Amino acid sequence: MVDVGAKPTTHRVAVAEVYVRMKPETLELLASGGLEKGDALSVARIAGIQAAKRTPDLIPLAHPIGLTHAAVDVQIEREKSCVRIETRVETFGTTGVEIEALFAASTAALAIYDMAKAHDRAMVIERLQLVLKSGGRSGTYRRKERKGDTAPAGKPPKRKR
Repeated sequence: MVDVGAKPTTHRVAVAEVYVRMKPETLELLASGGLEKGDALSVARIAGIQAAKRTPDLIPLAHPIGLTHAAVDVQIEREKSCVRIETRVETFGTTGVEIEALFAASTAALAIYDMAKAHDRAMVIERLQLVLKSGGRSGTYRRKERKGDTAPAGKPPKRKR
């Protein structure tokens, strides 16, 4: 592990996203809560939050971090026949939470795949990416290719008036 003991404690935030593309009929089953395994969207949210908290258990050399916030927002995008998952993880610490946010997003996507695979084994998990990172020595990183706000997951973005 990298020694972060001499680094200053700062407020650290990371936002990640991932998409799960599927057949339109699978998306409708998922949206209506009609999957045999139950409410996949709620399960994905909880799975993502658990993953953020357990990141150092499964990612070698990741620091155990006391998270102050972890949220998973799951949005159905019918026009793209996919589910968009956005995660937001925060801490006050000496190391960033990018891996925790990415791990949460990927785990939430896998939970959706698991719950819907009986209907669509051709689902694709794609575009796992860091959207925003702030805090620490390197400052703020915001993905340029992504349009839109990066409000906390679980909260709607503030609209400009």
